Amino acid sequence: MRNHPSLILWCGDNECDYAYISENLRPSDNVLTRKVLPSVCKQLDPYRPYVPSSPYLSDKVVGQSERFSPPEMHLWGPRDYYKSQFYTESKASFISEIGYHGCPRLESLKKFIPEGYLWPWNNEYWRAHAVDHWKTGKREYNRIELMANQVKELFGSIPENLNDFILASQITQAEALKFFVERARLSNKIWGIIWWNVIDCWPQVSDAIVDYYFNKKLAYYYVKRVQEPFCIMVNEPEAWHIRVIGVNDTFLEKTGSYRVFDADTKEELSSGNFSISSYSKATLGKIRVSRGEQKMLVIEWESDGKKFLNHYLLGNPPFNLTKYIEWMKVLRFSY
Repeated sequence: MRNHPSLILWCGDNECDYAYISENLRPSDNVLTRKVLPSVCKQLDPYRPYVPSSPYLSDKVVGQSERFSPPEMHLWGPRDYYKSQFYTESKASFISEIGYHGCPRLESLKKFIPEGYLWPWNNEYWRAHAVDHWKTGKREYNRIELMANQVKELFGSIPENLNDFILASQITQAEALKFFVERARLSNKIWGIIWWNVIDCWPQVSDAIVDYYFNKKLAYYYVKRVQEPFCIMVNEPEAWHIRVIGVNDTFLEKTGSYRVFDADTKEELSSGNFSISSYSKATLGKIRVSRGEQKMLVIEWESDGKKFLNHYLLGNPPFNLTKYIEWMKVLRFSY
């Protein structure tokens, strides 16, 4: 694999340092990742960086008197509301794994769940395609239940029919991944993020944004929009305002024009021209808001002769699913 054009570095393993810690062992005693693999990599691919594990826990980090906080982390945790403190207060400077669940399309579900078991979701066929189960204390969790709870968190209830359940889960996943990417790009302390994952390797309900049958979930389109090399985003409310921020992760200066408007009233809330130098951020405008409001703000901009679109979901849950479906039309998605 050393000639693969996209290979950035070699990693000895995935989460094994975490596993060592959980067993009160020192990760540095792992002979395979500390001695065998680095020596092989040095022999066969000497100019590529090598890191023992992801996340890598050095003896210095493990020896901290307080709970260790490595600069690289996999942010899974309770997987509750995607704007909870677990995500927003993480001190990771590189987030090498993070994700959120979304249901495949109905046409995909019908290919691996028998017709009589498509609804309700809490049955053995759904659970068999839920990636895995795990236990905490005496309680057993599965990822279908987790996804349903994430939907309930955002919309206040679990939909009572399959079509709405699928859509609500895809919206929840899309908003979560969009928020994770934007938080990383807007931060001055987070230098990278790898979200999990692009595509399923078997028919399942998972964190993937493309299912096993190559059908794209809503998150595919949301992530694509916020990963434009130049993107305009909105930060979280602070001191009664949100800031409209241009993030330029290209080699060139970016110039153009933008506007932000209310999806319901079409009222223009901020607009103007911008000129942002390479690899920098700039505040383009401020909008007065209240956290008690629930609004969809649409962000449009034009640069290099092309038009782009993003959005910001203002307010605290629960949101109304029917209302969100109406907002999707303004965002140029139909249901």
